[in-house]
Amino acid sequence: MKIGLYFGTYNPIHVGHLIIANHMAEFADLDQIWMVVTPHNPLKKKATLLDDQQRLQMVFLATEDYPKIKPSDIEFKLPQPSYTVITLAHLQEKYPNHEFSLIMGEDNLKTLHKWRNYEVILENHNIYVYPRISDEPENIELKSHPKIHVIDAPIVEISSTFIRNSIKEGKNIQPLLPSKVWEYIDHNNFYKK
Repeated sequence: MKIGLYFGTYNPIHVGHLIIANHMAEFADLDQIWMVVTPHNPLKKKATLLDDQQRLQMVFLATEDYPKIKPSDIEFKLPQPSYTVITLAHLQEKYPNHEFSLIMGEDNLKTLHKWRNYEVILENHNIYVYPRISDEPENIELKSHPKIHVIDAPIVEISSTFIRNSIKEGKNIQPLLPSKVWEYIDHNNFYKK
């Protein structure tokens, strides 16, 4: 089974994340998308970062109607800070019959050369890249790598930061969130302070 791993803090998960995950599930040659909730770094406690389980619950609520998209808490069980290369090795060991690929925005591809053991990732895993609007210069060398697949996905310019700030300001941003996620945030008064 070919699994696309889509990492994020998902603080909160929004419709942009779902548009990209669903596009990858339907139009890339992947069988499932696992939305990997990244735990927070204990050394960088952010007041705006919800607890790991609360963010996982939001991903669960957002994806339960999408059979090809699954929430994953795999990094909760691994040593911190999380390094993608270690997560991939752990998953490959745990699920030897699965083929794992990464899903990332074009902005992340531009800094991939700074990731720990990025050469090992590129050697062993495909990377599916979705477009982002960015001022950063392109990494042409990496973009032409045989393991890099640029997918013609919709450009979605919604950010979790914008959503958190808007909730804090009392704005109605319901259309930017899956309805069950909006209800969960509203019920628990998240991001209001």
